[in-house]
Amino acid sequence: MRKLYVFDTTLRDGEQSLGITLNIREKLDIGRQLVCLGVDIIEAGFPASSPGDFKAVQQLAREIKGVTICGLSRAVISDIDLCWEALKDAQQPRIHTGLALSPIHRQFKLGVTPEQGIEMAVGAVKHAKKYVQDVEYYSEDAFRTEPEILARVLYGVINAGATVVNIPDTVGYATPWEYGELITWLMNNVEGMDKVIVSVHCHNDLGMATANALAGVKAGASQVEGTINGIGERAGNTALEEVIMSIYTQPSRFGIKTTVNYKEIARTSRLVSKITGVQIPAHKAIVGENAFMHASGIHQDGVLKERSTYEIIHPSVIGISQNKIVLTARSGRHALRHCLEELGYQLEESVLNKVYEKFLTLADQKQEIFDEDLHALMGNKEGMNGADHIVLKGFSVSTAGPSRAMATVELDFSGNVVTDAACGNGPVDAVFNAIDRLVGCKVTLEDYSLKSITKGKDAMGDATVKIRANDSKLYVGHGLSTDVIEASAKAYVNALSKVIAQPVSTS
Repeated sequence: MRKLYVFDTTLRDGEQSLGITLNIREKLDIGRQLVCLGVDIIEAGFPASSPGDFKAVQQLAREIKGVTICGLSRAVISDIDLCWEALKDAQQPRIHTGLALSPIHRQFKLGVTPEQGIEMAVGAVKHAKKYVQDVEYYSEDAFRTEPEILARVLYGVINAGATVVNIPDTVGYATPWEYGELITWLMNNVEGMDKVIVSVHCHNDLGMATANALAGVKAGASQVEGTINGIGERAGNTALEEVIMSIYTQPSRFGIKTTVNYKEIARTSRLVSKITGVQIPAHKAIVGENAFMHASGIHQDGVLKERSTYEIIHPSVIGISQNKIVLTARSGRHALRHCLEELGYQLEESVLNKVYEKFLTLADQKQEIFDEDLHALMGNKEGMNGADHIVLKGFSVSTAGPSRAMATVELDFSGNVVTDAACGNGPVDAVFNAIDRLVGCKVTLEDYSLKSITKGKDAMGDATVKIRANDSKLYVGHGLSTDVIEASAKAYVNALSKVIAQPVSTS
C-alpha cells in the first residue's frame, strides 16, 4: 500500500488568513506538536514576505527535527535565494516555488504569455535545485488553467528537477469528480508524472475541499496539503484531520496509508485553536465539540447498546477519552439511567420512572442537563417516594415596584387542590404568605438561602428554607428549579410538609 505524505501548511496558508502574525515561540509550539502528530512536511512560512516571517522560518528550520521544513517562494530568483537562506540549517529542507498560469492570472496579474510563464516556472525550479534536492512546484490556480498548458508546465518543471508537483484548486472552484478527473488526466498525459510525488492543495470556497482532496488521492496523488482545523484563506483549506480520518475509516477505498499518530489529532486541534484564537465550530467534523456527542434519545439508546450504531470512529482513536451522552428533553430512560450510573446511582425501575418524570420537567426548562443537575435531582427525594403532604401545583406573581408584590398559589394539600392569594414584601415573601394562608400552619422563618448549583444562564437554583414550628423543632426544606421563585416556594412547601407529618398541633 502506497504512502500518503501529509503536508501541513497551518503556519503559512493558515496563518496568512488570520489577520494576525504568530510570533516565533507560537510557531515553534505548533511546529513541535505537528511533529508529535506525525506530519511529513511543515510549510513554515513565506520568507520573502517579511523579515519576521524570514526569522520564523529560519528558527523552525534550526530547531524542528525529524520532518521536512518547507518554505514558500514565488518563481522569483530573489525569493528563492531568501527561502534558501532561511532553510539552510534545516535537517530536511524543501523549497516550494511556483506561479499561476490560468488565463485570468496571465492576463490580469502577471501579464505574460503561456510560453513566458512556462519559462519562468522552469527557471525557478532550476534555480531552487542549486540549493536543495527537494523542490516542489505549485501551479497556482491549476484547476482553471487550460489542461494542455498545465501539462506543458508540469512536463517542463519535472525535467528541470522538481520532486513534487502541486495541483492546487486555489479558489475552491472544482467539484470532486472534476478534480479527480483532472489528476487522472495529468497522470496519463504528462510524461514523468510517475517519477514525482503528485500533491493536492484544495480550498473550501464551495465547501468541497476535503472531498476534492480525497478525490485527488483516489486518482493517484500521494501528497495532501492542508491545515489543522481547516483554517486558511477565505473559507479555509482542506482540514487535514478530515482527510486523515476518512482514509483511516475506509483504507481499502483509497489504497493508501499515512504514518500519522492519530491520538495526537485532538491535542493538535486544541493547540492550534488556542494559539490562533480561531474557535472550532461545535459541529466541526472529527474535532468539534459535538463530533462524539449524542443528544437524540434514539441515538443514545443505540450507541449505549452498541457504539458502532452511531459512531464510525472511536473517540479514543484521536485522543478523546470517551463520547458524550447529552441529556435533554429528547433523552430516554436508557440514557438517564446510564448517566446516573456513571455518577454512582443504582436505581430500580420504579424509582427510575419517578426520577425520569422529574427529569423531563427540568429538561423542558433547560437546554441541557448537567451532572450537577442529576446530583440535585437525586438529592431532592421528597416527592419521589410519596412523603410530601403538600405539593406545589402552580403560582403566579405580580409586582408593583421592588417591595410590593401579590402572589397566587395553587397547592395539592393532602389530595385537595386549593388556591389562595396574598401580598408581601417582594415576590418570595408574597408566595410564602399565600402558602401560609393555604396550609394554616403557624411557623417562624428562621433562615432562607438561594444558590446556583449548575452551569449556564439557565442554571438550577437551590433554595433552602429553615422554619421553626410550635414544637420548637427546626425543619429544613429544599427546592430546585431554574426559576428562583419556584425553587423558593418548593423549599417552603417541602419544609411545611415535614411539619404536617409530625403529630403536633397547628392551631
